[in-house]
Amino acid sequence: MYRNRWNMVGGMTQTLKVPGAELYYEVRGHGPLLLIGQSGDGDADRSADLVGQLTDHFTVVSYDRRGLSRSPLTDPNQPVTPEMHADDMHRLLAALTDEAAVVLGCSIGALLGLQLAADHPEQVSVLIAHDPATPGLLPAADRVRIEQTLADIQAAYRQDGLPAALRLLAEATGITIDAMAREPQVVLQPTTAARVANMDFFLTNDLSRLSENALDAETVVRAVASGVRIIAAAGEASHAAWNYQCAEILAGLVGSEVVEFPGGHNGNTMFPRAFAARLLDVLQRERLVRAGDAVGG
Repeated sequence: MYRNRWNMVGGMTQTLKVPGAELYYEVRGHGPLLLIGQSGDGDADRSADLVGQLTDHFTVVSYDRRGLSRSPLTDPNQPVTPEMHADDMHRLLAALTDEAAVVLGCSIGALLGLQLAADHPEQVSVLIAHDPATPGLLPAADRVRIEQTLADIQAAYRQDGLPAALRLLAEATGITIDAMAREPQVVLQPTTAARVANMDFFLTNDLSRLSENALDAETVVRAVASGVRIIAAAGEASHAAWNYQCAEILAGLVGSEVVEFPGGHNGNTMFPRAFAARLLDVLQRERLVRAGDAVGG
C-alpha cells in the first residue's frame, strides 16, 4: 500500500535524489498506486488533465523524467539512457510503496515501463504500454527504417530548428490535423521556454538513445514470465504510425490483442476524459477498479 496512508486528493509534490539526478514528482488521489510514464518531452504537468480523471480510483504519481523541467541532472553532459530512466522509475516506486503498482507508459514511457517490468517485476502488477516506442521489437528491416527516421528528425533539428523536427516527429507518430482534435475542456499548453528546453533534451538525448536501446522480445518474455500483466495499447488514430506496429508485436508476445484508446499518439493529453474512461474499463477487467465506478471529475 502507499506508505502515506492519508487521502492525497489535495496532492503533494516531492523530490527524490537518485544517482546522477533529482526527480520531481507529484502524488494525488487515493487507492492503489498508479505511476504515469509520459511520452516525449512530457513532464508531470502534461499529465494533469488525465490525472484529474483518475484520483477517485488511484493514488496517481506523475513525475518529470530526469533532464526535464524540475528534474535536473547532476552532470548535464552525462548521456542519459533508457536504462537509467527505467531505474528512476524503480527507485521512485521503491520510495513510495511496498506493493506492486499499476504503470501507464506512453511512447517512450512504455519502453521504460517494459524495462522496469523485466528488471523489477515485483514492482509492477499491470503495465499498460500505449503506442510503445520500442524499435527493438521490430523486424530488422523495419528497425533500420525507423532508426533512419529518428536520425532524420535529429538532423532536421540541428539543421533547420524545432519546427522542422516537430513536423517529422508528427509524421512518424501519425499525429495529423485530425489527430490533433481534442476534448472541449482541453487547453493546449503554450510553447514556453521550459517546453522548448524539454524538447531540446528529448530530441538531442532521449530520441537518439531509442536506436541504441537493447529492449527486445526476450526482455518482454522475461517480464511476462515473472508474472507482470502487460497490456499492449495504441491510439485509434495511430494505425499509420510505427508505434502501432510495435503495439501489435507486443500484443503477439504477450498473447493478446491490441487495446485501442481514444485519439492518437497523444490521446492521453488530447482526450483525457475518454482516455481515462478507457483506462478504467481496462483496469476493471483486471479487477483493479470496481465495476460501475465512474470517471472522476
